[in-house]
Amino acid sequence: MNDDRLDMDNQESELRNERGEADLFGLRRRGGKRKSCRFCADPNLAIDYKDPGSLRYFITERGKMVPRRISGNCAFHQRQLSLAIKRARNIALMPYTSAGV
Repeated sequence: MNDDRLDMDNQESELRNERGEADLFGLRRRGGKRKSCRFCADPNLAIDYKDPGSLRYFITERGKMVPRRISGNCAFHQRQLSLAIKRARNIALMPYTSAGV
Protein backbone atom coordinates (compact mmCIF):
# COMPACT_ATOMS: atom_id res chain seq x y z
CA MET A 1 0.00 0.00 0.00
CA ASN A 2 2.81 2.40 0.81
CA ASP A 3 4.52 1.60 -2.49
CA ASP A 4 1.35 2.47 -4.42
CA ARG A 5 1.12 5.81 -2.65
CA LEU A 6 4.74 6.63 -3.47
CA ASP A 7 4.15 5.80 -7.12
CA MET A 8 1.15 8.14 -7.24
CA ASP A 9 3.15 10.92 -5.59
CA ASN A 10 5.92 10.49 -8.14
CA GLN A 11 3.47 10.61 -11.03
CA GLU A 12 1.83 13.71 -9.64
CA SER A 13 5.15 15.47 -9.12
CA GLU A 14 6.02 14.80 -12.78
CA LEU A 15 2.85 16.60 -13.82
CA ARG A 16 3.58 19.81 -11.95
CA ASN A 17 4.15 22.91 -14.00
CA GLU A 18 6.82 25.58 -13.59
CA ARG A 19 5.01 27.31 -10.74
CA GLY A 20 4.56 24.09 -8.80
CA GLU A 21 0.83 23.74 -9.47
CA ALA A 22 -0.46 20.28 -10.28
CA ASP A 23 -1.40 19.72 -13.90
CA LEU A 24 -3.48 16.58 -13.43
CA PHE A 25 -4.82 16.31 -16.96
CA GLY A 26 -1.53 17.02 -18.68
CA LEU A 27 -2.91 20.17 -20.29
CA ARG A 28 -0.35 22.88 -20.57
CA ARG A 29 -0.75 26.29 -22.06
CA ARG A 30 0.49 26.62 -25.56
CA GLY A 31 2.24 29.66 -26.71
CA GLY A 32 5.65 31.03 -26.78
CA LYS A 33 7.08 34.41 -27.31
CA ARG A 34 4.48 37.14 -27.30
CA LYS A 35 4.45 39.03 -30.58
CA SER A 36 4.96 42.75 -30.27
CA CYS A 37 3.44 45.46 -32.40
CA ARG A 38 5.91 46.39 -35.12
CA PHE A 39 4.43 49.88 -35.39
CA CYS A 40 4.93 50.55 -31.67
CA ALA A 41 8.46 49.18 -31.82
CA ASP A 42 9.48 51.35 -34.79
CA PRO A 43 7.82 54.80 -34.81
CA ASN A 44 9.21 55.48 -38.29
CA LEU A 45 6.87 52.89 -39.83
CA ALA A 46 3.70 54.50 -41.10
CA ILE A 47 0.38 52.93 -41.98
CA ASP A 48 -0.61 54.37 -45.34
CA TYR A 49 -3.48 53.19 -47.52
CA LYS A 50 -1.57 54.37 -50.62
CA ASP A 51 1.13 51.75 -50.01
CA PRO A 52 -0.50 48.36 -50.74
CA GLY A 53 2.88 46.62 -50.68
CA SER A 54 3.24 47.14 -46.94
CA LEU A 55 -0.42 46.30 -46.31
CA ARG A 56 -0.11 42.91 -48.04
CA TYR A 57 1.51 41.42 -44.94
CA PHE A 58 -1.74 41.93 -43.08
CA ILE A 59 -4.13 40.17 -45.46
CA THR A 60 -4.35 36.47 -46.27
CA GLU A 61 -4.14 34.87 -49.71
CA ARG A 62 -7.92 34.87 -49.79
CA GLY A 63 -8.04 38.60 -49.12
CA LYS A 64 -9.13 38.48 -45.47
CA MET A 65 -7.55 40.73 -42.86
CA VAL A 66 -5.16 38.95 -40.50
CA PRO A 67 -6.46 39.12 -36.91
CA ARG A 68 -4.60 40.88 -34.15
CA ARG A 69 -3.69 37.72 -32.27
CA ILE A 70 -1.89 36.41 -35.38
CA SER A 71 -0.24 39.62 -36.58
CA GLY A 72 0.78 40.77 -33.10
CA ASN A 73 -0.43 44.34 -33.57
CA CYS A 74 -1.78 46.39 -30.70
CA ALA A 75 -5.44 47.39 -30.80
CA PHE A 76 -4.69 50.98 -31.81
CA HIS A 77 -2.58 50.03 -34.82
CA GLN A 78 -4.88 47.14 -35.80
CA ARG A 79 -7.74 49.63 -36.13
CA GLN A 80 -5.55 51.91 -38.25
CA LEU A 81 -4.53 48.95 -40.42
CA SER A 82 -8.10 47.81 -40.97
CA LEU A 83 -9.12 51.33 -41.99
CA ALA A 84 -6.15 51.61 -44.37
CA ILE A 85 -6.96 48.22 -45.95
CA LYS A 86 -10.59 49.21 -46.42
CA ARG A 87 -9.59 52.50 -48.02
CA ALA A 88 -7.11 50.76 -50.34
CA ARG A 89 -9.81 48.28 -51.36
CA ASN A 90 -12.28 51.07 -52.00
CA ILE A 91 -10.01 52.83 -54.50
CA ALA A 92 -8.96 49.50 -56.10
CA LEU A 93 -5.38 49.38 -54.84
CA MET A 94 -6.06 46.06 -53.13
CA PRO A 95 -8.47 43.24 -53.97
CA TYR A 96 -11.50 42.36 -51.87
CA THR A 97 -10.99 38.65 -52.62
CA SER A 98 -8.45 36.47 -54.36
CA ALA A 99 -8.49 36.42 -58.16
CA GLY A 100 -9.37 32.82 -58.99
CA VAL A 101 -11.46 31.11 -56.35
